[in-house]
Amino acid sequence: MANVITAPARSLTTAEIAALALSLAHLGSGPQSITARRGLRHAFEHLPVDDDVIAATLATLTAPLPDDVAERARLIADAITGRLVIRLHYRDVAQRVSAREVDPVTCLVHREYWYLVGMCRLRRAIRAFRFDRIIAVEPTTIPARPHMAERYLPFQRRKAA
Repeated sequence: MANVITAPARSLTTAEIAALALSLAHLGSGPQSITARRGLRHAFEHLPVDDDVIAATLATLTAPLPDDVAERARLIADAITGRLVIRLHYRDVAQRVSAREVDPVTCLVHREYWYLVGMCRLRRAIRAFRFDRIIAVEPTTIPARPHMAERYLPFQRRKAA
């Protein structure tokens, strides 16, 4: 029988969910990831899911990424942790391919898609890059500028003033 630890319930912040999800993403589909995803699903059981967007997002968070995408997620996670710029080869919605240097800030899931949120040095602005459109990730040794993840989560609901 498994040990069960109970603790007072509290809601996870959007940044905490993003960090947990990214940690799971680069585990791939191995045995540890199955247990970790089960734990995350358990944590989500206590969240009030009142719309289809949240339900789809939670389902995506707890599904394993394809192995090639999981490998790119590992490189992205390493860059976020190491505060290093990454070079992305990215195919946009119009099928144009570009190479971009990005200061990675965080990753998140919205509906059925994973995103890297970062400061794009080409566009000089915060951008969200869909994981399934990232063709390749190259690590660099260039230090990334610091950015607060909580300020750059584009899909989170804003509190009413």
